[in-house]
Amino acid sequence: MKNRIYVIAEAGVNHNGSLDMGLELVDIAAEAGADAVKFQTFKTENEISRKAPKAGYQVETTGDQESQFEMVKKLELSEAAHRTLIEQSRKKGIQFLSTPFDLDSLHLLARTFDLPVLKIPSGEITNPLLLLAAARTQKPVILSTGMSTLAEIETALGVLAFGYLAEGKSPGLSAFKDAFCSAAGQRALKSKVTLLHCTTEYPAPFDEVNLRVMATMEAAFGLPVGYSDHTPGIAVPIAAAALGAVMVEKHFTLDRTLPGPDHRASLEPDELRAMVAGIRQVEQALGGRAKIPVPAEEKNAPIARKSLIAAVAISKGESFTERNLTAKRPGTGISPMRYWELLGTTAQQDYQEDEVIG
Repeated sequence: MKNRIYVIAEAGVNHNGSLDMGLELVDIAAEAGADAVKFQTFKTENEISRKAPKAGYQVETTGDQESQFEMVKKLELSEAAHRTLIEQSRKKGIQFLSTPFDLDSLHLLARTFDLPVLKIPSGEITNPLLLLAAARTQKPVILSTGMSTLAEIETALGVLAFGYLAEGKSPGLSAFKDAFCSAAGQRALKSKVTLLHCTTEYPAPFDEVNLRVMATMEAAFGLPVGYSDHTPGIAVPIAAAALGAVMVEKHFTLDRTLPGPDHRASLEPDELRAMVAGIRQVEQALGGRAKIPVPAEEKNAPIARKSLIAAVAISKGESFTERNLTAKRPGTGISPMRYWELLGTTAQQDYQEDEVIG
């Protein structure tokens, strides 16, 4: 479909470590009409130091009795669980995606499961090891850009370009810049990378979303730009679609009151369905750029527009004047645009008051 917006229903870790909950999330995403359901793939030991503190929103939602490591460890999905979720997604006709947070997880998704695209989260935009490994798979990448500047995005794109070019050079900032600036690197990025604007807070304040940044990023990098949303409700992702987002990602949950770090900033099933429906309406409404009457309007023009009308009775041979000529509905006669053209000319027939001049 022209202007189709790719909608990712972000299950994330809202399965709470339960495969049954994960399967239910797949079903809900499919029923809502999303294009993809996305989870998160990680080995906690590879991703988080045992001494890493929780984020403020994580403390608010899960307390401070356990470390970030302990909290996340309970949310890991096994390889077998991934297989089951992938199969369920296939049965339901929805694309399975997952975000890798470490190299082992990236290789699991890209090589073992051969997923068609890799989603790199905002927190990894300054992790060149993961970015380079993702690009070296030669798979398309969706890159979230929360917490970053344009300069940081450019550097990350340089890493991806370097990896896509698969040249025998040694990696490093200079090599990444050269790859980004090269014609071949730009071609690779344009064919493989989608950027997502994002505000990394859960939930994100409306006044810190800055949806216009999507246009800034598109102008800066010439790449397709979408939006990953963490605001309450569905208004902002639908607005992002209207502003030209090619992709919209949104967290969802079975129940916002469930324990866990992300449930509170997620949509419940009915809200997810409403968001997808709203985005689908927007993508239809976007249409083309030519300002011309559309088929639905054509039947209304004769009713809504006006014609030249006899303001009073006019006799054959009488001159049209400002006194006897006016403009009223319907629009089935001579256009009022010809008003001055008719002034002073002679009526070719009798007209009753309110009769259309033909």
